[in-house]
Amino acid sequence: MEENQNIFRIVNESLDREDVAMLSPLQLAYVGDAVYELLVRTYILDKNSNVNQLHKKATKYVKADAQSEIIHYIEEYLTEDEKHIVKRGRNAKTNTSPKNSSIIDYKYATGFESLFGYLYLTKQNSRILTLFNIIKEFEKR
Repeated sequence: MEENQNIFRIVNESLDREDVAMLSPLQLAYVGDAVYELLVRTYILDKNSNVNQLHKKATKYVKADAQSEIIHYIEEYLTEDEKHIVKRGRNAKTNTSPKNSSIIDYKYATGFESLFGYLYLTKQNSRILTLFNIIKEFEKR
């Protein structure tokens, strides 16, 4: 295995780009949620912070209203294909209701997570990092 290859993605090599395109937006969001959460947790990790402090820092990035704000901010940096993925995710029918955010923020957050799931499953690691670097700049403002 190459050192720069994603260890998690290789556990399911059976999904090609066409298969990923056929996944439902909620399936993409299911994976994208985990991908984004791991990025955030890795980014904020600090040897001087306890788990409670880390959790509070992470919520700044991962709660639905934050993701909704972020997707609006990064929209100008997205390709047309990426915008389409976000739109599919945003418009997906869900059987759950948000606990701590508006339905609109929740839908945009689902679109955001769909995008990260899609990019991850299509092995676009450099694109994920590019967008995450933009998100980090957004959060610093």
